[in-house]
Amino acid sequence: MGFVNAFKPPGISSAQFGARVRRIYSVRGRTNVAAGHLGTLDPDASGVLPLAIGKATRLIPLIEDRRKAYAFVLALGRATDTGDASGKTVRETSIPADAEALLEAASQRFVGPWLQVPPMFSAVHIDGRRLYELARAGRTVERKARRVTLYDLRILGFEGTTVRMRVACSEGTYVRALCEDLGNAIGVAAHLAALLREASGPFVLYESLTLEQIEAAPEIALVPPERVIPFPTIVLDGRGAADFRAGRMVPLPNGAVCRHVFVRDATRSLVGVGEAVGALLAPRKVFV
Repeated sequence: MGFVNAFKPPGISSAQFGARVRRIYSVRGRTNVAAGHLGTLDPDASGVLPLAIGKATRLIPLIEDRRKAYAFVLALGRATDTGDASGKTVRETSIPADAEALLEAASQRFVGPWLQVPPMFSAVHIDGRRLYELARAGRTVERKARRVTLYDLRILGFEGTTVRMRVACSEGTYVRALCEDLGNAIGVAAHLAALLREASGPFVLYESLTLEQIEAAPEIALVPPERVIPFPTIVLDGRGAADFRAGRMVPLPNGAVCRHVFVRDATRSLVGVGEAVGALLAPRKVFV
């Protein structure tokens, strides 16, 4: 069990890519291994797609750092029905000569917390269906704005009708919607032309692995939970580990001062996650 910092290429959905990674570990273990991703990427997007493998899927809620970072290309002068390059053109406008200066000034107004309306082509659930399913059926429904935060937004280069940009943002931020909002802020139709996720929480692009690299060395590709979630690790002896696995509180080892800890047995196998309750360690997640 553990996490995989995978690099998803364009042209495949997150679900399809995750299924391929899951098969790698299922074949190796000769069993159907669970796999869960920490935030999807659109099929046309590429970059960091963290995956939890096996029992690590139960640790996903414990990952507190959910910030994202993206490099993207903003295309000016044309808006599409999907908000990205795969959609049909719905509006075209001219681009003012001072578009770069206008965009530089407007982009800073988006830094900080604000309310963003999710695009119709998104995985948000409304009445039991994903928005993109409704959009493909030709339906447009009212969406509730969600609070997002941009920590940084900057222009990297301005080339004709395209602008290379980078954003650091909170979980749940839609870059396609941001591109449309940036265009509207300067009175220009716009869409997302390309998207690369450079970071997702503690997972960063330069450490990410392709499917071929994961398949060549599955065990090496696994990142231990302690490297993802900043809990210390304590080791219990045979009796203590058995009691912990059975759901019983055990004495907290001397020197353990953190509220939450990873618990391993004498063989260094991960037993679970414990929480300090006075001088005792209570099981919160147990891996049998």
